[in-house]
Amino acid sequence: MPTSTFVRLSAALTLCAALACAQAPEPDGAGVEPGVLPAKWATGGPNCKELPDWEVHECNPDFYILRQSGCTHYEKPFLYLLFGKDKALLIDTGAGKPGTGAIVSQVLKRWLERAGRPSIPLVVSHSHSHGDHTAGDKDFAGKPAVELVKADPAALQKAFGIGTWPSDIGGIDLGDRLIDVLPIPGHDKASVAYYDRKTGVLLTGDSLYPGRLYIRDWEAFAESTARMVGFIDGKIVTHILGAHVEQRAQPYLDYVVRTAYQPEEHALGLSRAHLLELDLALKALGNKPRKVAYPSFTLWPREP
Repeated sequence: MPTSTFVRLSAALTLCAALACAQAPEPDGAGVEPGVLPAKWATGGPNCKELPDWEVHECNPDFYILRQSGCTHYEKPFLYLLFGKDKALLIDTGAGKPGTGAIVSQVLKRWLERAGRPSIPLVVSHSHSHGDHTAGDKDFAGKPAVELVKADPAALQKAFGIGTWPSDIGGIDLGDRLIDVLPIPGHDKASVAYYDRKTGVLLTGDSLYPGRLYIRDWEAFAESTARMVGFIDGKIVTHILGAHVEQRAQPYLDYVVRTAYQPEEHALGLSRAHLLELDLALKALGNKPRKVAYPSFTLWPREP
């Protein structure tokens, strides 16, 4: 059998096996809390005077997505705020001069009023260490009832009980809400993914999103992607949500770097199939990094 045929057959068998593990017994919601993603985001225009600095979307009463406006920073990162009975978890803090503390305080206040509670401890962590995801850290450092976890492998290991980096998996219990924390270096040495068992959402930061997947350590990135595929084996994955949208709705086409206004952008939510596509693409390329465009993302090797 020709090698190319064998590779395609092996990839097809892997895909079929993984999709089988994505099944649920009945079409009854698969036992996870439902949530709704927005059909469209405001991004950064066309008139910045009419847009707030942050767009806040309530997926469900305990899961919020915050997007920084392109009018304040072209990266337009997504932040995630999850609530349990005992703690809340914020993932990432924004880019530039984001004013993240103020908008998070507003969401916390809204949640507390609805829950009839005076306060809730907040854990602030990150998808990785780059500045467009950590710029708002100063708003939380040293604040009462706030634990700020540095975007560093050693700090992440300690905070989330991760044994050996990057092969082991850690986690955090927010109170009747378990979040698995997976080291996924490759884009950055401190990249991690978060899996919310309540909603079946996998948060992948800059390692998988609709756009340019900048890869600084090709081997580590491929290994991390394969570990994520192994992790979701047998688990319900409702959505895969990254930290940006750079892709257009039209397949194989992105917005150029520093675009603030993206009126025809790709949806934020990806699926298990996109992760499998990424894994198969990396396996096919092996140890030969190169730029390759796919319908919803582009592999983009960078110098370490």
